[in-house]
Amino acid sequence: MHTTAMAAIKYDLKEKAIALRKDGLSYTEILAKIPVAKSTLSDWLHSVGLSKYQKQRLTEKKLAAIRKGGAAKHQQRLDRTKLIMSIAKSEVGAISNRELWLMGVMLYWAEGSKEKEYYPGSATQFTNMDPAMICFFIYWLKTICHIHEDDLILEITIHETHRYRTKEIVNYWSEKIRIAPDRFSHIYYKKANIKTKRKNIGNTYFGVIRIKIRSSASLNRRIAGWTQGVVESIR
Repeated sequence: MHTTAMAAIKYDLKEKAIALRKDGLSYTEILAKIPVAKSTLSDWLHSVGLSKYQKQRLTEKKLAAIRKGGAAKHQQRLDRTKLIMSIAKSEVGAISNRELWLMGVMLYWAEGSKEKEYYPGSATQFTNMDPAMICFFIYWLKTICHIHEDDLILEITIHETHRYRTKEIVNYWSEKIRIAPDRFSHIYYKKANIKTKRKNIGNTYFGVIRIKIRSSASLNRRIAGWTQGVVESIR
């Protein structure tokens, strides 16, 4: 192509690029319409001034692109997490009674109350705020330890600042662990720390459940023996 024609085409492209820039388009948007090198475009547009509105529009576009990119990465993390958890869940398979027994022993070792030498005869007690963990422990008591549901004493501890939500909290736990609301024998109110760094202080806070078993000092000692047996078996 003749040099003069090439220059004319280049001039025409430059004028279009300047016009698009003045319309508030970003470099990326202009490059999608004007097929030139980014360095060439930068050279053409470096002296093109933008109005306050145009600058604001470009800033908003950049922020929107950042948010879109962030949302895409967030979704990728969620999808990856979902895949990993799905694969991990499939690895569990069927759980034998022995495995269930040991799982409960380890759970009680971590979260249950232990008999003290200075206070012999302590009852079996388990405290937690995770509904799934509470359900598992109750199932373990019934299946492995053959404890009847009537022998369970259920208590709730909540912060004083959530006293007004007492009925809501009782109903929440009743639904989650499938036990009638009137089975929660005591509600304890803990004095709230105004400077607390806890995150669960809003309407997603439902306190802590304590499960006691009637006449269960012997069970507590058996669980302690089971725990000791596990410890000695891995030494």
